[in-house]
Amino acid sequence: MDKLERGYIQIYTGNGKGKTTAAIGQAVRAAGAGLKSYIIQFMKEFPYNEIVSLKHLSEWITIEQCGKDDYVYKQEPAPQEEIVKAKRALDSVKQKMLSGKYDLIILDEVCVSIYFGLFTAENILLLLDSKPENVELILTGRYCPNTLIERADLVTEMKEVKHYYQKEILARKGIES
Repeated sequence: MDKLERGYIQIYTGNGKGKTTAAIGQAVRAAGAGLKSYIIQFMKEFPYNEIVSLKHLSEWITIEQCGKDDYVYKQEPAPQEEIVKAKRALDSVKQKMLSGKYDLIILDEVCVSIYFGLFTAENILLLLDSKPENVELILTGRYCPNTLIERADLVTEMKEVKHYYQKEILARKGIES
């Protein structure tokens, strides 16, 4: 497959389930067309099963995780070391985006990372400014700032209508984790 002629900026946001799943589905679809994807998962260190699955597509999809999220549950500000780690990862994403190696770049949980102060919307806007014409970018996460929504070409909001978590059903292996 040839490179994309034109890459767009997509955002999957909202409080509903499925933002990461939709982005990973896009990477799988791209792999089927011979396109290469790079996925960075911010605020995720848990060994989610998509990591295991995507190893089978490693020729086309590279996935990495960056950072913890335990401070969210403790209702504490992000520790300085997590902020530094996230900013280094963002610099690495920019280099990968500019390398010409990847057709699709996914910044999973980037919006929620902004919300928790790992970086600013301005940091992401600067990354968007440097996007090559033929690279597609997908940003995911709750709490997407309006400045990013205005800049995007496609925005999908996942809206929770009903969720079994409300019945105290925990995350299930292979479905939510």
